Amino acid sequence: MTDTLSTILTGYAVTISLIVAVGAQNTWVLNKALRNQHPWTVAAVCIAIDISLVSLGVFGLDYIQQIIPGLVPVLTWLGIALLIYLALQAFFRAWQGDGDGLVAAGAEPLGSAWRTAGQALAISLINPHVYLDTVVLIGSVGAQQSAPALFMLGAGSASATWFILLVAGAKKLRTCLTSARHWRVMDTVTGCILLLVAMSLLP
Repeated sequence: MTDTLSTILTGYAVTISLIVAVGAQNTWVLNKALRNQHPWTVAAVCIAIDISLVSLGVFGLDYIQQIIPGLVPVLTWLGIALLIYLALQAFFRAWQGDGDGLVAAGAEPLGSAWRTAGQALAISLINPHVYLDTVVLIGSVGAQQSAPALFMLGAGSASATWFILLVAGAKKLRTCLTSARHWRVMDTVTGCILLLVAMSLLP
């Protein structure tokens, strides 16, 4: 295996191992994809954020490490508040769902793509874990590579692979969620996961 391919695969493996987890962002993205609310816009925003933050870590880790300690407490409480708000929204949808109200992801207003992109930006960035994973953990590995740009290529490919699969795979899941009862279960699970993540962030 050449050094070039090895570096690319290192970036891919490290990144995919950290982002493939049942967390707040992935749960929210899946929920949006299931409801067909601008899923590809959401995926594009998440991929762009991952690439940007990993780049900061790989090419500016020393500077980022100096400013992160002061940001962590603020980001933690903002993240907790956002996660609780999104969890309550999910519980409310589950509570009010009845009849055909949640059938086939067409129940809620689609809303603008810009608003959805803003929500994706918020839930991705107001979360201390994303900085620890992308900037610190992945970035520290990338900064040690002889060819950081190749590492970035692998890391970016991993993020693109995951979010494209998440959004595309939701189409198959959507056929299973053809009743209000199924959607209520989905929203309840989503709310529980978001609350658990919020509790894990408490100092």
